[in-house]
Amino acid sequence: MTTTLDGAVVGTPAGPLSIVTGPDGAVRAAGFTAEPESLLPLVHPGLRGPVRRRAGLGPVTAAVAAYLDGDLTAIDPVPVQQHTGGAFQAHAWRVLREVGPGRPVTYTAYAGLAGRPAAVRAAAAACARNAAALFVPCHRVLRTDGSLGGYRWGLDVKRWLLAHEARTAAETVADKENCRKLTASIIH
Repeated sequence: MTTTLDGAVVGTPAGPLSIVTGPDGAVRAAGFTAEPESLLPLVHPGLRGPVRRRAGLGPVTAAVAAYLDGDLTAIDPVPVQQHTGGAFQAHAWRVLREVGPGRPVTYTAYAGLAGRPAAVRAAAAACARNAAALFVPCHRVLRTDGSLGGYRWGLDVKRWLLAHEARTAAETVADKENCRKLTASIIH
């Protein structure tokens, strides 16, 4: 029996973001394209199905909207379902979801976080095989020299995502500091 998947496109400042979910609402693929169906080759054959276009995907598209509005952790609880090429890849994807917005890591650091510091190429391969861009934030991984490296959806998209996260994280820190100072001045 073939499972029908749901697909929607969300407008972002970096371009259209297509998202494909399974019947349980878990993201099976996401990428910066206007065609959700074009993401199907990234999905493991056992998780593929015809895509039914929707205007939105409920909590998934709401999480993306919140992320774009500055709640950088809104996408964190969105469930993701990807088929892996092995135990390390599945673990590496879980670890990647823990890399915080505004705090990118290098491929070397990412391999270390995944528990295999010498497996830099395997960590890079996990990024390259990631079908759920944004939700499994491979854009937060940089080359060892700090340069952007590659990104399936283009370096302009990666640059925008990193800048959005850095800017929003900095604003949040500044807002907290201003709130602390205001509270202190009120108390005294």
